[in-house]
Amino acid sequence: MRSAITLESVDLTHSQHRVFKDLSMNFEKGLWHSVLGRSGVGKTSLLRLIAGLQKPDAGEIRFDNNASLKSQVAYVPQDDSLLPWLSIVDNVQLGPRLRGEATSATRERALKLLKDVGLREWRDNLPATLSGGMRQRVALARTLLENPPVVLMDEPFSRLDAITRHELQGVAFELLRGRTVILVTHDPAEALRLSHKVHVLQPGIPSRCPTLELESQPLRGIESDVLMQQLPQLWRLLEVQDSDAIEANSTS
Repeated sequence: MRSAITLESVDLTHSQHRVFKDLSMNFEKGLWHSVLGRSGVGKTSLLRLIAGLQKPDAGEIRFDNNASLKSQVAYVPQDDSLLPWLSIVDNVQLGPRLRGEATSATRERALKLLKDVGLREWRDNLPATLSGGMRQRVALARTLLENPPVVLMDEPFSRLDAITRHELQGVAFELLRGRTVILVTHDPAEALRLSHKVHVLQPGIPSRCPTLELESQPLRGIESDVLMQQLPQLWRLLEVQDSDAIEANSTS
């Protein structure tokens, strides 16, 4: 399968702390990838590098085609980042509005996406009237309106209760099916439920990131064989310590 994103021998230093040294990773096109690791190991820094928000000190980040980063990648942060003075449908159209490209066709697409995430009847409400899970659905619709082939997600479900998180995982997976998704999470079960591949960033120099290739297709049930069989191995990878562990000031 063809790679969508390749990191080759990437170095990154942040606030005089080494985050990555000689990090190489491969994200295959059209699959869901989860990235786990201890706090401070550089998960958010990895997303920022791929999104072009930060430049590596050395090494290369290659994309599948020659389009600009801006046209390839959508970034979904933990915070839904909805503008409180805009209606829900206008928040979904935020990108085109900022670029001066919003049209009646754009609004119709936004309304369809709100229907897809179950929020069309809330289209004229302000964000303050929505629950946390509903706000994340709006953020997902806003991302989909941009139609990106690559979606980076930084713990988008972490602030939700367990039932809402489970439901929204399913909605996100179905709506993003066929795209290349990189999900940063602290939850091994979430990674095993949603992913084709799980990458575990480990502390140490040079940087290491072993990968679990999972059998069967996501969206897996909580009692699936994959979760039962792979969870112990995933925990062992997360527990790896290193005497040269980095103390990077990344926000992951």
